[in-house]
Amino acid sequence: MQLARTLETLRKTVAELKSDGGTLALVPTMGALHDGHMALVARAREVADHVAASIFVNPTQFGEGEDLDAYPRSENEDCENLEAAGCELVWIPPSPEVYPAGFSTTVRVEGVSGGLCGEARPGHFDGVATVVAKLFNQILPDVALFGEKDYQQLAVIRRMARDLDFTLDIVGVPTVREADGLALSSRNAYLSDDERQRAVALPNALREAGETIIGGGDVGTALDAAGAKLEAAGFAPIDYIELRDADSLAPLDRLESPARLLAAAKIGRTRLIDNIAVDPD
Repeated sequence: MQLARTLETLRKTVAELKSDGGTLALVPTMGALHDGHMALVARAREVADHVAASIFVNPTQFGEGEDLDAYPRSENEDCENLEAAGCELVWIPPSPEVYPAGFSTTVRVEGVSGGLCGEARPGHFDGVATVVAKLFNQILPDVALFGEKDYQQLAVIRRMARDLDFTLDIVGVPTVREADGLALSSRNAYLSDDERQRAVALPNALREAGETIIGGGDVGTALDAAGAKLEAAGFAPIDYIELRDADSLAPLDRLESPARLLAAAKIGRTRLIDNIAVDPD
């Protein structure tokens, strides 16, 4: 596995990987890798001939008072795991390689970036879209893989890729969960033992609400019940629990087409997000 820390090295290595005519998959990450990231790499190996990953804690997607400095970093361990998983290239740029002096361009995706985490974290998806657009141009992958746990992010990237005519496929990979159902996340490391035990209320509340909605129950009543379960488990504040269209992320008050049930809430100081598919069929 090769490491690249400058654009010159990156472009040379990408050219070498693609010289055999094979396809290249990209797994963008911010490091602190867990089994969810490894699932992306495993899927990447299935859909492309070569696999590259990026590790970059992107400052432009962190808002004021968020955890940029505290965000977990474990570069050596991450690289060992990526190499063991079959990754051939890791792009680990210093910030000036991504945002050089005078950088003044922002990619903004309207519509799908509104509401949900877009409301709770103003500017977050501008930072995501901008850095991902840069990664696509820097690495020139044929396919890029993103976890469905960050479902709104996946929707933003899909829309950006369509709107800006990026010639690559965007593949969503199902959420990887702990045995008790909690979605894997780098931020789970912030949870105390007690918070970790109570955090399972989030996937449980979503699952129960989804079952109610699929069974024909009232959407608003199901969402209120889910919120009450989170409050009882000690989540506060609850940013949102909503039913949205699976493609456009438009709000839904009834289930008539493939949808997504999404939630975000804090337990202690840790903000957790999760979502599940809700299909009328």
